[in-house]
Amino acid sequence: MTTPELFGDPDQWPEQDLVSISEAFGPHLVLAALHEGVFPMPIDGDEVPEPLRGGMGWWSPQLRARMPLERIRVPRSLRKSARHYRTSVDREFEEVVRRCADPTRPLGWIDSRISDAYSFLHHSGWAHSVETWDEEGRLVGGLYGVSVGGLFSGESMFHDPELGRDASKVALLRLACELASTDPRILDVQWLTPHLETLGAVEVPRHTYLEDLDEGLRSPEPGWTPADEPLWTGRRLLEAFDGRPRPPEDDRRSTAPGQPDPAEEPR
Repeated sequence: MTTPELFGDPDQWPEQDLVSISEAFGPHLVLAALHEGVFPMPIDGDEVPEPLRGGMGWWSPQLRARMPLERIRVPRSLRKSARHYRTSVDREFEEVVRRCADPTRPLGWIDSRISDAYSFLHHSGWAHSVETWDEEGRLVGGLYGVSVGGLFSGESMFHDPELGRDASKVALLRLACELASTDPRILDVQWLTPHLETLGAVEVPRHTYLEDLDEGLRSPEPGWTPADEPLWTGRRLLEAFDGRPRPPEDDRRSTAPGQPDPAEEPR
């Protein structure tokens, strides 16, 4: 179990996803919180008591969603889409965050405090992005998060609804390749959504996540591909993805031929 520091003993946390609210916020608090299984997300809206509006919420879901990288589901249609894209790492971190923070997106939550804090973490070597590019060199999808030992705390992902069909999913495939060099690996996706569930995400109780987190944080950092390395073609991505380590009992079933893919619903 994580060592109580910022947020106290997890056994004493409230039986709800929201653990704490603070006015203080910054990149160093983000890193410390991730070590305790907690992540930030602003709280606002009419349902929030007025004195607390604008505060920073600190969350640790009672049912935590994580993506078992060994069991990511890749339907045939996604393989077909991936062949038309190229991917990179850390080339356009700020732009990826900006696109994820687009205020026109449903349930948008990324404000300037989040953007500034994660930009600092990126320039400090903690936060990373994965970008998906179309054949004309346009950024059409991506994701970002924070890497600590064997933990990657996924924050958000996006795709261009007109130009980037499956582009955020392709970014996830590249992320799986980047994280394959460390074990154990934890890809934290916070809450389970229909979109993430179709890709293989699962829920675990909070206490299980915290127990696994201790071991994950002790793992070595992944060997992230340098930002100035050539973009990966779709063919290279699929070859690397198929060659990543997987357990023998891995269920490799994919979507049946002709079965439609669910619409992308990124967080």
